[in-house]
Formats: sequence, structure tokens, C-alpha cells
Amino acid sequence: MFTGCGSASVKNNQTTKNDSTEKSSDIDSSSNAVTEAVQNNTDNENILIAYFSVPENVDTDGIDANSGASIVVKNKDVLGNMQYMAMTIQEAIGGELFRIETTEEYPLEHETLVNQAKEEQNEDARPELATHIENVEQYNIIFLGYPNWWGDMPQPLYTFLEEYDFSGKTIIPFNSHGGSGFSNTIEEIKKLQPNATVKDDGLSISRNDVADSEQEITDWAKGFQ
Repeated sequence: MFTGCGSASVKNNQTTKNDSTEKSSDIDSSSNAVTEAVQNNTDNENILIAYFSVPENVDTDGIDANSGASIVVKNKDVLGNMQYMAMTIQEAIGGELFRIETTEEYPLEHETLVNQAKEEQNEDARPELATHIENVEQYNIIFLGYPNWWGDMPQPLYTFLEEYDFSGKTIIPFNSHGGSGFSNTIEEIKKLQPNATVKDDGLSISRNDVADSEQEITDWAKGFQ
């Protein structure tokens, strides 16, 4: 499972509130299971599966109900929710995986990460990206994955969507969340990419259910073939 091979052209420069009263964010975790920013399947090379996932020190005893530090363990590999969803999509329909990474790594400690995410959101920050797509013109369909942080996309997603012109392309969102689903993120994507077709029927899965959602993810992805 998850045997994507090869690499596409890429440059490398090196949460959610459940409601307005809650004080934590939905932070996704990842691991070193995928070492390349881009991996490709030989089928459907016009499909890009871009996702954002950050490293985090996952202590299952310290994860509270709102932390979103969910992980998926498959074949002894520890994967972040978004990483797992992206790889499942690729296995279902092919395409190329692209991990959105920043030049400055996010903190590994959960509370520090949560606070930084909120600070970046308050400042409307645009973190610099370490990975860049050189051959964006070859893709017609972009699956875009991200966790819901404080009711919004992580700020690096804004950097990513402002860097590229996806006019004429189809963007299909997918995310993990702690109770708020997509929030208003699909509308934000439409604002940032007004000349792209942004699908409203994206896939949003609770962080607690991702590990058991392989079939749901597969069936959903195949619906766009």
C-alpha cells in the first residue's frame, strides 16, 4: 500500500474551533514516511494532489478533544491525517503527490504549534514556501488538502494559492477537522482562484475518523474520474 514512485518537477528552497467559544485548533500531524515533496503514479499525470501537513510531537496521552493531533498508523508507518488522505487519493486514481512545505519548520510541541497557527492567522501571515511546482501547466485537476485550523486554512495555503494561477483548472478540496468541517475555506479558495472551478462537493472528515475512512476516500476520489 502507498507505493507511489518517481518524482515530478519541483523546486525546493532548502484549526479548527468547534465553535466560537473554544480555545484550541485542529492541528494535523505528519511523519517522515514520505521523504519526497512530490511522488507520482504513472496514471493520470494531469492530476496534482497537493496537501499541507506539519510535523508534531504526538503524545497520545496529551491530546485533548480539540487538539487535532490525530495520526494514522498503516503498516507500521505513522502518517498525518492529510498525508494519509492524499496518499489514499493517489492510490485510488493516480496523479502526483505534492507536499506543501514552509522554509521555517513549525514547532514540534503541540501547544506552541497551536499558538503560532493562531498568531499567523491574526497577522494574516504568508509563510514562505520551501517547495514549488515548476510544471503547474501540466495539471488540469488539483486536489487540495489541508487541516482546519481555527476555522480556516493554515496560512501556508494562502501563500500557495497566491503563488499559482489555476485559471481554467479544477480545484477539489479535502480536509480533516475537529468538528467544523470546511468552515468557510471553500469560499476563500474561490476568492483566491476566481478563474478556477472550485468544487463544493469536497471531502471533509473528522480527524477521529480518518483512519477508518479509506473506502470513503477512495469512492469519493473515483467519483471525479
